[in-house]
Amino acid sequence: MIYSPSIEIIFNKSSLAFTDKIKKVSQLGFSAFEFWGWRDKDLGLVLEASNELGIQVASMCAGFIPLVDPSRREEFLLDLEQSLDAAKQLKCPFLIVFSGDGLDGISREVQIDSIVKGLQASIPLLENTGVTLILEPLNALLDHKGYFLNKSSEAAYIVEQVGNDQIKFLFDVYHQQITEGNLIPNITEYFDQIGYYHVADHPGRLEPGTGEINYINVIQAIQKLGYKGYIGLEYNPSTDPETSLLEIKKTFSA
Repeated sequence: MIYSPSIEIIFNKSSLAFTDKIKKVSQLGFSAFEFWGWRDKDLGLVLEASNELGIQVASMCAGFIPLVDPSRREEFLLDLEQSLDAAKQLKCPFLIVFSGDGLDGISREVQIDSIVKGLQASIPLLENTGVTLILEPLNALLDHKGYFLNKSSEAAYIVEQVGNDQIKFLFDVYHQQITEGNLIPNITEYFDQIGYYHVADHPGRLEPGTGEINYINVIQAIQKLGYKGYIGLEYNPSTDPETSLLEIKKTFSA
């Protein structure tokens, strides 16, 4: 498995330039990194840095255009087309998309159907890109009040209904612990629909190993299932970023 520090959250208090943050991650021995939005980045500089350092852009986010709202589907698809162009430029294999907040007065079934149809409409845009879309459930109890897609079972159902190998869901261990727990059984049951993982501990969204989640067992379970992809390190460091990331490497033997 490949551990991928999330630049913006880990270095959220750092004054380093974005490309210097990439360099720091590389110097610490990581072969991949990820970030959130791409529109405020100089993609040319990011590509130059990643090429020079031999470090992979693992994932980034498309715009936060809600898939639950069919009236915004064309807006979603336009943003997706532009985001895919950015991902291809950076040779980034994963692009994160979002359900958006739930719509008042609309049934859950109708909103799930809108997500499915929006993702199905994305399939022609994905052809020959080498990019996989990953739909992310988020917790609505603490961090993302009102966000629609929370449960891994619903995310897996959506992926199955879409029925395309380039559309999976992102299992964020932190968010799913808050929403539903039952981590290892859910990871096992929905392994074929999961395309990517994020990790942080709870409470505090701090480093794995600082809270209530048994990350040694969780990571071992993912390994036993045969996963060889990316594990995004999307957490708030409790110390300086360099010390924190070095401790993570020890924790996971990364």
